[in-house]
Amino acid sequence: MDKIQQIKQEVKKIVVGHENLIDGMLIALLSDGHLLVEGVPGVAKTTAINALAKSLGLDFSRIQFTPDLLPSDITGTMIYNQKEQKFEVKKGPVFTNLLLADEINRAPAKVQSALLEVMQEKQVTIGDESFKLDLPFLVMATQNPVEQEGAYNLPEAQLDRFMMKINVGYNSLEEEFMIVNRIAKDEVGFASIEQVASKDDLEMLKKEVKSVHIDDAITRYMLEIIFKTRNSHEYLQYGASPRGSIDLFKASRARAYIDGKDYVTPLDVAKVAPDVLKHRLILNYKAISEGIKPEDIISKIIESVKAP
Repeated sequence: MDKIQQIKQEVKKIVVGHENLIDGMLIALLSDGHLLVEGVPGVAKTTAINALAKSLGLDFSRIQFTPDLLPSDITGTMIYNQKEQKFEVKKGPVFTNLLLADEINRAPAKVQSALLEVMQEKQVTIGDESFKLDLPFLVMATQNPVEQEGAYNLPEAQLDRFMMKINVGYNSLEEEFMIVNRIAKDEVGFASIEQVASKDDLEMLKKEVKSVHIDDAITRYMLEIIFKTRNSHEYLQYGASPRGSIDLFKASRARAYIDGKDYVTPLDVAKVAPDVLKHRLILNYKAISEGIKPEDIISKIIESVKAP
């Protein structure tokens, strides 16, 4: 358990605030999931995942998504070696441990879908060869909610492959005062981050997360929440998928572990449910016209389901 706190402490050396983002990255990493992050520019999204990679000694890559990006720019391609007179595989930036897909909604659907096989199967096909990725593998994709010009909405099939969606807002005045002070004193830098865990440590942590007990009554409580998003809800066109049920189960377990418990409570479920479910709900016209948000619906559903 100390190892989790050590990792968080290293990340917090250069990331001020944003506890939800840091916890979200750890939950996804410990559960073999992926993370979708939405927030305005300059709120330390890139810094956070880079800091996490350094604290764990993992490889980190960043892809800036643009309208002219090609699928091969992500996965890699075959290149002809004139000297050897044969084609060779040139692997793309996806061959890493922690991948930042920056402004994923800037690229068209063909490029976005290139990540599907990678995220789901943890492998890449280039030409007629398939390559397994090194584990652990986490995709953290960011979206900029401000500029919608030249942006493409992510298909539902891809949204569903993200374990959680985290919204990152501005820092508080006190937090921003700390950030500016650190810049003034030249204290901000990745050099200050120490590696406090290895891949082996991470595998051990994952095993410990899997040993966290979830009672059948808690599992049923989760499923009742999921099913309430499906059964003719007045504001929803479609509810959460079975993948949502699996991710809620995994995220609740990781949440309990990060909080230092060896069992899951209804509170752990309620903590992670909004981030696990909000990007999976498709609102109907009534909800959109009344300005209802997915978070409002999830909150009402949790209130209406009796906790065990």
